[in-house]
Amino acid sequence: MTNLTLIIPAKNEKESLPKVLELLKKSNYDVIVSLKKDDLETINSIKKFNIKIYEQKGSGYGNSLIEGIKQCKTKFFCIFNADGSFEINDLEKMLKSCELIDFVFASRYLKGAGSDDDTITTYIGNKIFSFLGKILFSLDLSDILYTFVMGNTFKFKELDIKSNDFRFCVEFPIKIKIFGMSYTSLPSYEKKRIAGKKKVNAFKDGFLILLEMIKLFIIFKIFKKNKVR
Repeated sequence: MTNLTLIIPAKNEKESLPKVLELLKKSNYDVIVSLKKDDLETINSIKKFNIKIYEQKGSGYGNSLIEGIKQCKTKFFCIFNADGSFEINDLEKMLKSCELIDFVFASRYLKGAGSDDDTITTYIGNKIFSFLGKILFSLDLSDILYTFVMGNTFKFKELDIKSNDFRFCVEFPIKIKIFGMSYTSLPSYEKKRIAGKKKVNAFKDGFLILLEMIKLFIIFKIFKKNKVR
């Protein structure tokens, strides 16, 4: 019996998701695809696969992940994109690290890593927010917005993540730091997506992420002050 479930947010991914699931058939991991019930084209495209399709109740990328992980029954979960950009061969080494550490973040910016899908805008944005994570929270992450992440399911649920949109990307690692949980990073190579476009609005979502980091910094300072007392 597997001890890992892949959580796949799959909004409008009818072209790429079947190809990703076909590749995952060899891996023997549990899979939960999280999407809205009215996304019939995507749902119909994957009916032949022996996976769990979870009908998302809320809306947004973060909400799809939060609700999906809440359905997870295995010890570990992994956020895995439906666009084919994540490296399946990295799952085994991430799982091995998860036996010792609470969360494992893949990074495109460590030695031996890289990306065929990164743009100048996303690269610069990631560098800025990763730098802010280090300065404000002492987060040792080089690729803070990259959500190829594996971790302990129970520990994730303790974090009580609230962000329903792309602010999830920073709330998740920052709360790991606030709660004193362990984490590490491993190099990973991001492949060119099979189909579809990035769903992130670089400027709008970037502004919201910045506001989220400021809010969490205030919470972090209050938490540290109360801890000293």
